[in-house]
Amino acid sequence: MTAVDAVSIITAKRDGGELSDAQIDWVVNGFTKGAVADEQMAALAMAIVWRGMTRRETARWTNAMIASGRRMDFTDLPRPTVDKHSTGGVGDKITLPLAPLVAACGAAVPQLSGRGLGHTGGTLDKLEAIPGWRADVPVARMREILADPGIGAVVCAAGADLAPADKRLYALRDVTGTVESIPLIASSIMSKKIAEGTAALVLDVKVGSGAFLKTLEGARELAAAMVELGTDAGVRTVALLTAMDTPLGRTAGNALEVAESVQVLAGGGPADVVELTLTLAREMVAQAGLDIDPADVLADGRAMDHWRAMVQAQGGDPDAPLPRATHTEIVRADADGVLTRLDAMGVGIAAWRLGAGRARQGDPVQFGAGIEMHAKPGEPVKAGAPLLTLHTDTPAAFPGALAALADAITIGTPPPPVPLILDRIAP
Repeated sequence: MTAVDAVSIITAKRDGGELSDAQIDWVVNGFTKGAVADEQMAALAMAIVWRGMTRRETARWTNAMIASGRRMDFTDLPRPTVDKHSTGGVGDKITLPLAPLVAACGAAVPQLSGRGLGHTGGTLDKLEAIPGWRADVPVARMREILADPGIGAVVCAAGADLAPADKRLYALRDVTGTVESIPLIASSIMSKKIAEGTAALVLDVKVGSGAFLKTLEGARELAAAMVELGTDAGVRTVALLTAMDTPLGRTAGNALEVAESVQVLAGGGPADVVELTLTLAREMVAQAGLDIDPADVLADGRAMDHWRAMVQAQGGDPDAPLPRATHTEIVRADADGVLTRLDAMGVGIAAWRLGAGRARQGDPVQFGAGIEMHAKPGEPVKAGAPLLTLHTDTPAAFPGALAALADAITIGTPPPPVPLILDRIAP
């Protein structure tokens, strides 16, 4: 009989063994309830980093985290449910135009999102830049909004009872050097998405300097693991691998990205943001079983109508002026030529230092802080012309932001084009 106690489970995984369902259920439940100490779970997490987990172990670990809390159910809604998750990148404001667009196509989009940590603000940070908008939505109100044919989308914070084991484990991994594990990353993301109750899911896995995953190989591994978990749980799941060496769009920062998202919904906006929004929308609509082209819905204004209704349903005023930073500084081109490189990580760190991101959970963000990009790679520039405008309420932050950008910009010979969509992973 397999031993079920913390030390036996740690040593089994340390020695390369495969944990049983009973061991996984016991240790996740015990950690959630405080019966398994933090140092014991940290030791197990490190053993998993080194030894990995099989598909069965990862699926059982994910299910145990889901079982630690509440699982939502939207199967009785009068429209199909579908959601999107992004692993995060610089300028990644795609959820803002995407959720109302897919809702306008006839789906219900229950998107539980988070606040940013590190070099970018999260989706909730961006939306909280809208005066009056609230991230906390009770489940009963979520159902009303999702069922309303004039709205159909909710972007809100996850409740404390949704996969609480993951919340505890993520905080522990963050301070014990055990974040970099594909099974643990995949189960962390998918436990929340499966518990959310959506019937279908499209994953946007970022690859490049501004992403968590720097290599195509690592991104493919994570995408495949998440698609397997979703499929095993009965959630129709597909993943796209998308480029993140250069920031998305021409803004990085909360209110700046909201304004750019509204431009997309109005029929304009940067080409890369429009392309990715439509690509993900088409995947979501297909997963939801709907026969409609999101490009038509974006063009005729229905997506904008759903955006306004979605913002108002969560207390926001879509007509209110967005916050603006009190200080700006311009970064100019130092030579004629073509902008060949604008490093996403450099831009992201600069935006964070300006106040758009946070170093610790709970820290405030400046809604108006961030960076406007007047040129993107492949575009010609003239010496002295503006490349970037930095925005902040704390001008003492400019030197640190400029230092982050010192090696992020290259002007020279035009680079070969890089596709935005790098791969597609499906069951």
